[in-house]
Amino acid sequence: MIIEQIYTKCLAQGAYYIESDGEAAIIDPLRAPTPYIMRAKKDKAKIKYVFETHIHADFVSGHLDLAKKTGATIVFGPNAKTQYDCHNAVDGEIFKIGKLQLKVIHTPGHTLESVSYLLIDPAGNNHALFSGDTLFLGDVGIPDVAQQYKGMTKENLAEMLFDSLRSKIMPLEDHLILYPAHGAGSACGKNMSKETIGSLGDQKRSNYALRADMSKEEFVNEVLAGIGTPPPYFIENILLNKTGYTDLDIILSKSNNAVPLKLFETLAQKKDTLVLDLRTQQEFVEEHIPGALFIGLNGSFAPWVGALIADINQPILLVVPEGRPEEAITRLARVGYDNCLGYLEGGMSAWVGAGKTTAQITSISAKEFELAFNSSSTTVLDVRKDAEYNTAHLVGAHIKHLSLDSIYKKFHEIDAKKTYHIYCGGGYRSVIAASILKAKGFSNLVDIAGGFAAVKKTRLPIVNGRCKA
Repeated sequence: MIIEQIYTKCLAQGAYYIESDGEAAIIDPLRAPTPYIMRAKKDKAKIKYVFETHIHADFVSGHLDLAKKTGATIVFGPNAKTQYDCHNAVDGEIFKIGKLQLKVIHTPGHTLESVSYLLIDPAGNNHALFSGDTLFLGDVGIPDVAQQYKGMTKENLAEMLFDSLRSKIMPLEDHLILYPAHGAGSACGKNMSKETIGSLGDQKRSNYALRADMSKEEFVNEVLAGIGTPPPYFIENILLNKTGYTDLDIILSKSNNAVPLKLFETLAQKKDTLVLDLRTQQEFVEEHIPGALFIGLNGSFAPWVGALIADINQPILLVVPEGRPEEAITRLARVGYDNCLGYLEGGMSAWVGAGKTTAQITSISAKEFELAFNSSSTTVLDVRKDAEYNTAHLVGAHIKHLSLDSIYKKFHEIDAKKTYHIYCGGGYRSVIAASILKAKGFSNLVDIAGGFAAVKKTRLPIVNGRCKA
């Protein structure tokens, strides 16, 4: 028996490979079938099933490509309404993988068709639970895409989730290994642990949502507290996962192409084309194509693409680090952004070498920021999440908080005539924010290198919770 978690940090997503006696199954694969196929080949195993815990919103699943290449059967929970052939399992149905059994447990709440899969070992003992987005380490799946169901509210889904956890999950044995679909950093939960594998017993003791004395009303209020509106790409990804999508091989053949400088410049000048710079924030700060949006490959790339690029079909041109165009296009495709026109041949060096105009962002250290902080001309823009800001922030009347995910909607709340010193948590998101504001006509921007992590090491006034430091 082999169980292997295949974790993708960018999406904070865990897919799973299970093998026994030459038969294999994949749970919740991403849209890149090759790693799963190669893993099965290593064991000389045939992929028999592709199991989905639910119809995903935060990424485009790889079930269709994987099934097409391997002949595996796609399995969803009850009433998953898809426009392609799949097996809709019923509650309690059992699938055999070699000497293993996988039992379907219908756990509606995050979505209506959500299921968890109970793994039964060759001796007939319950061994592990693949809980999908029903139960995470430290949290549960938030029901934030209720709008996909007619007449259903997020409160209705939260009530279902409460019942699923109490009647289906909590009665199971404490020793079960718990394999969730996501970890810390995912938009599918709020308080997830940095650990990606745990035990059901630990969650019964520590997870706020599994408190034995918790009423349904308390559960609904706590689970829904602070959740915002899901980004538009969630609904788009749900539709792709339900209706089908273009094979990744076709996307790569169309998009993984170097675009010569002259053609790149011509395409970039078209009104609906976005130039997306995927290099490091340091490289972007030093020199970039005017009007380009920065979202670096080395950060949480795909979620920020989904949060900030409203049109999933927008034509995109890439400025990509050397040797990483296929990775970039694949990661865009994982969240449904398939209309990549290619990448700049020769990269930024070609642009600079041709004498083309470049833009820069002023960047200073936290120590330099400390010296400038009390100046009457210094206005601070904190682009961290609300929860980060509420935990600790700088004190001062000249401080503005505007989370990065809201910046397109609320940029008019800041004055383009002022100079803004921008910081986030560590320096990645502040450069994204600066690139957006520069494209909107803001010219007086100063990035704080190292973000709030560096600012905390200065002597500037900070409020930690309710206590002033």
